[in-house]
Amino acid sequence: MKTYKTKKDLINEINKTYTAFAAEFVDIDDKNLHLRIKAVDKTPFEMLSYQIGWLELVMSWEKDETAGKEIIMPAAKIKWNRLGELYQSFYEKYNELSLSKLLTKFEKTKSAFVEFIEQLDEDVIFGENRRKWASSTPSKWPVWKWLHINCAVYKFSHKN
Repeated sequence: MKTYKTKKDLINEINKTYTAFAAEFVDIDDKNLHLRIKAVDKTPFEMLSYQIGWLELVMSWEKDETAGKEIIMPAAKIKWNRLGELYQSFYEKYNELSLSKLLTKFEKTKSAFVEFIEQLDEDVIFGENRRKWASSTPSKWPVWKWLHINCAVYKFSHKN
């Protein structure tokens, strides 16, 4: 897994991969939004909804923790061994959006995610046990790993 020395390095990588990922959809029209791409076994709709959903979810964990609320991970009524249900909830949430609206939502969510990271202290991002939501699983990952793994759009590339 890629590592980062600074918050700026992490943000630069996110911006770079998101730009490349979004560019993959410029030649897709709405009639192919739900067409399964064999190389990744996902549709363009699923790829975008997945990314938007994870970014919003990670930001919600932080929002809940800083508000003193209980953090439910990964989400209410969903366990880690049933992530397919989580992904389905993302697809249901964005089901009515066209490709252009999904791409707009994707860009806005990515921008909010970058702003969210910018507001975190470097010590919170790179230190150990700085957030309950990051250290509550057996992996005990630092925050930066959660940020990286949940915005890893490169894994869906269909134009290799």
